[in-house]
Amino acid sequence: MQLIVQKFGGTSVADATRIKYAAERVTNTFSEGNQVIVIVSARGKMTDELLELAFEINKKPSTRELDMLLSTGEQMSCALMAMAIHSLGFPAVSFSGRQIGITTDSIHTKARIVNIDAKRILEELSNNKIVVIAGYQGVDENDNITTLGRGGSDTTAVAIAAHLKADMCDIFTDVDGVYTSDPRIVPEARKLTKISYDEILELASLGAQVLNVRSIEVAKKYNVPLRVRPSFNDGLGTLICREVSEMENIVRKWCNPYKK
Repeated sequence: MQLIVQKFGGTSVADATRIKYAAERVTNTFSEGNQVIVIVSARGKMTDELLELAFEINKKPSTRELDMLLSTGEQMSCALMAMAIHSLGFPAVSFSGRQIGITTDSIHTKARIVNIDAKRILEELSNNKIVVIAGYQGVDENDNITTLGRGGSDTTAVAIAAHLKADMCDIFTDVDGVYTSDPRIVPEARKLTKISYDEILELASLGAQVLNVRSIEVAKKYNVPLRVRPSFNDGLGTLICREVSEMENIVRKWCNPYKK
């Protein structure tokens, strides 16, 4: 039995159809005999819509109240995901970041995780349930809700995978893997089957926006195996791990893909 963490981004849970499809992927993994933890982002453009509403009401909203507001998007997604899993006949339970013990510092809208008390996660896994968690959020030492900044659900997924020593952390997104350059701009770009932590961090520094940088740094520090996988098909995507010899010099061509 393996422990698999699966994170679904906003486009993967944008509407009922996509949530149901994501739930099928989760239950397929569970049916293979694995323990499964699911991390979800807010649906579609919900975070942007909440921000727009906040600034329409108050031009200078407090960051504490912004965190209270923005955290609701992920909570909505995780409840809907649990319902979708139930509809397929599988056991699941949803939790906010606070409920599963994610503690952060007190820097609102860009907090950092300082501790995870995984007792409740482990209890539900031992009861043979799929655990669904709202990404992007936690609480500080004063029990104030905090958020982790843009892409924070990636960080939630990797941090939980690191803490529980998961066998794999799958990041499902609207691309089918990591490319040598942006395929929308460079038709000759090719998808990579593997890439190292350092190389994808360098790609990020050159403008690639595949994963949240902080999540990659956590994965590197704790050697968490990551896969960037497409949410719209069964492709295996790109594995992110330690050194990958065939990647030598490829990353540096990101700025100039035609360089020989």
